Amino acid sequence: MRLGLLVLGGVFVFCVAAVVILKLMPAPLKDTDYLVIGSVATLVSLLVMFLVLIATRPKTPDPFFKRRKKKR
Repeated sequence: MRLGLLVLGGVFVFCVAAVVILKLMPAPLKDTDYLVIGSVATLVSLLVMFLVLIATRPKTPDPFFKRRKKKR
């Protein structure tokens, strides 16, 4: 369930970012313009997904590392 919502959210953010950037770019678009639009939309969607994962993870002092259990 959580993974599906994350994927749908990422696709939604990608589409919104791509549409916004398409509206901001000047009218005669070249192939490289579409490449840049897709790249920026991908970057934005991955950044949003990263921030959502960090925000929804249980609060720990350092969210990027887990402590190992000590072997006895």
